[in-house]
Amino acid sequence: MRDTILDLLSDIVDDVDLDTCTTLIDDGILSSLDIIQLIGALNDEFDISIPATQIIPANFNSVDALTAMVEKLAD
Repeated sequence: MRDTILDLLSDIVDDVDLDTCTTLIDDGILSSLDIIQLIGALNDEFDISIPATQIIPANFNSVDALTAMVEKLAD
């Protein structure tokens, strides 16, 4: 799952070490449009629905945070 999320992110963001970055939101690496695109991709890829309450910086700052959120929603 983590590798798939990493691939989805790499389609959206260039020139960032996505594997180790923990400040995707805090440093403005992901724009609001990037986040919308990512949410759509995650919803489609994992057949989930990300509620508005989960769209917070802590869930989008890193690949690991995204993976944890998706795993939780996929259960």
